Amino acid sequence: MAGPGPNIFGAVRDLVVLSGLTLLALVPARSVAAENPAPLAGEKIPFDPNALKPWQSISLGPPPLSPEEFNPDSGVPQGRPAFLENAGMTLRLTRTLSPNVPSGALFNPDPGATFRTTPPKVEPFFQNEFGLLPPAKEDEFPLELRERGPLRSNQLTPVGPPPAPPRYGSEPLPDHLKLPRLNARANEPIPTRFREQDYPLSRAGAGVPPNTRPVPDRWRVEFVPWRRYTTGEGDSPYLTARTALWRPYEQSVLKGDAPVIGQDIFLNLTAVTQTELEFRRLPTPSGVSSAQFGGAEFFGRSEQFTLQQNFSFTADLFKGETVFKPVEWAVRVQPVVNVNYTQVRETTVLSPDPRSTDRTRYFFGVQEAFGELHLRDLSVNYDFIAARAGLQTFNSDFRGFIFNNTDLGFRIFGNADNNQWQYNLAVFDLREKDTFSDLNTFDSRDQRVIVVNAYRQDFIWKGYTAQLSLHANLDGGGLHYDRTGSLVRPEPLGDVRAHAVRAFYLGWAGDGHIGRLNLNHACYQVFGHDDFNGLAGRPVEINAQMAALELSYDQDWIRYKTSFFYASGDGHAEDGAATGFDTIIDNPNFTGGPFSYWTRQGFNLAGTAIGLKQRNSLVPNLRSSKTEGQANFVNPGVFIYGLGADLDVTPKLRAFLNVNYIHLADTDPIKTALFTDKIRTEMGLDCSLGFQFRPLLNDNIILSSGFGVLLPGAGFRDIYRTSTATVPGFSPPRAAGTVDDFLYSAIMAVTFTY
Repeated sequence: MAGPGPNIFGAVRDLVVLSGLTLLALVPARSVAAENPAPLAGEKIPFDPNALKPWQSISLGPPPLSPEEFNPDSGVPQGRPAFLENAGMTLRLTRTLSPNVPSGALFNPDPGATFRTTPPKVEPFFQNEFGLLPPAKEDEFPLELRERGPLRSNQLTPVGPPPAPPRYGSEPLPDHLKLPRLNARANEPIPTRFREQDYPLSRAGAGVPPNTRPVPDRWRVEFVPWRRYTTGEGDSPYLTARTALWRPYEQSVLKGDAPVIGQDIFLNLTAVTQTELEFRRLPTPSGVSSAQFGGAEFFGRSEQFTLQQNFSFTADLFKGETVFKPVEWAVRVQPVVNVNYTQVRETTVLSPDPRSTDRTRYFFGVQEAFGELHLRDLSVNYDFIAARAGLQTFNSDFRGFIFNNTDLGFRIFGNADNNQWQYNLAVFDLREKDTFSDLNTFDSRDQRVIVVNAYRQDFIWKGYTAQLSLHANLDGGGLHYDRTGSLVRPEPLGDVRAHAVRAFYLGWAGDGHIGRLNLNHACYQVFGHDDFNGLAGRPVEINAQMAALELSYDQDWIRYKTSFFYASGDGHAEDGAATGFDTIIDNPNFTGGPFSYWTRQGFNLAGTAIGLKQRNSLVPNLRSSKTEGQANFVNPGVFIYGLGADLDVTPKLRAFLNVNYIHLADTDPIKTALFTDKIRTEMGLDCSLGFQFRPLLNDNIILSSGFGVLLPGAGFRDIYRTSTATVPGFSPPRAAGTVDDFLYSAIMAVTFTY
């Protein structure tokens, strides 16, 4: 059984360590700068790999004694405690052989007695009456007993266990670690508290490079308690000295407030759930199997309901202190789960099955997955050049008129001249999109998009930013059916034949203000070649234009706006010139944005397999799908004139008002597609009202709602009128296929971000 020795030794050892640390703390710090004077001007500072670090300390006084020499109690003799152990022991029979050699002489136990001086005779104290036996004579013992050779003897000897290995920590130390040691260097512990402690050497100015002084770690400096009002409790979100883990309103390593690795590697995790409800009324062809009696060949019940639910999770890992300089590298991954539900009142809209009037679909995709690398700095003001590769979101201009999408690509970007210039060179290999959610799939669609643009801040006027850009749309076409089984590439219009489109956009855009007048504009010229346009029935040369202008004026909490949008149309659909403007993949925020009925909704062209315009677009382009189809430059074009206002009702609530008048630029492509000669240009009046409410004054919770209506004009009624004339006295006063006088779009969206 172990005795009390280990406890005593542990106490002595702890006391030795504590005494050594106390001696280190009591030794006055010596200034390293005094031993190493600052270099002269222009002199190169040598690099010393053995220089003392700010978090290190060094022993400059007498070294501590070794445990064998250190005695905390001078009244007790110093000695190393013995370790008592219960070890087993056994006996073993051993045989030995004596090394005696016969000599023939008698054994003399005291051979030196003859050389001693005879001591004086002393009478013994005790007298005995008997005497010793007479000495034996030499001839009384036989010779074989007097001269015997080596003798054998048997005896029991104890046998113990094998020696135990030395205890851990008791191994012999190498010479360079034996005490006493001079100039011993120790690393001070770095606490995990939110605020880093300072060290005695740092306060004394030692252990730092010449001509510098230590400062606290800025990532762990506590915030000063702040009080909004003179009375009441403190209203500061940073009251604790430690970083929180899950609480979004305190400093957390999970949202990039403090490093997660080292001093400059950060992690930002974002979870978003977005729920979007939409009630709408769209021109809906009834088809052969109509849900309403007498509705065949007419437009049927137009009410529809959709639900879109997206769950996304974004992880950003990056290196660099991004407050004043760009990241050194970054990695982002964003998976998305989509659930969508659609309900209509007319058959054959969602599926060829006439019994189906609703549909539920699920989809999982990866929207963003890219890596970014900082290539180099171009100036002392952190002008830089960087590269990004992978699935990434890119908007090629201020309002998303031409290309605003998330796709697989490689991008080089940066700035120059104190950030007055910004530039992009991006090449994208477009992915096929999911039909119901518009999320990315992993399939390539044989379409490349190249974008080169440059921005100049304070161009001519302070506060005005100008942009020049070049887009290249290289669409190989091919054959493609969407997830409903419908043909979308090539578009089923006119002569259906696979074809390639090569289109190049040269544009100038601007955003900012000139004095108190806010200005946003864009104009584009597109040219190129379409191998075969189905509506024209021949190859065509592309030559089209687009222009947009928005002027606004701020007065207190209201911004008054006026806007104009123009996309050229094709006045001769069957000639060899395609002059109708089309985009690549647009998603514009203009003339009311998502609250506008015309901008948000996409509707079918009078029962054909293509649309008059696409969802979330301004251009009527007679295209089968914005994300899965091909650009079509034989289209009617459009004029949009708008008035509006943005109102900051409260710091939490914003309102958006917009009224737009819409008419087509040319109607010949629609006449050619519908085989009619009576299509007027007026599309109608688009009115919208939207609200955005942020109850927490941040983007963690956003509530959006809006209502948009389209009052159909003469041209709209020409396209969506009944296909059979009514017979007086026989047909009902309101036929089943008449045009709705009131088309609406009501949306409600809730976004939670954590």
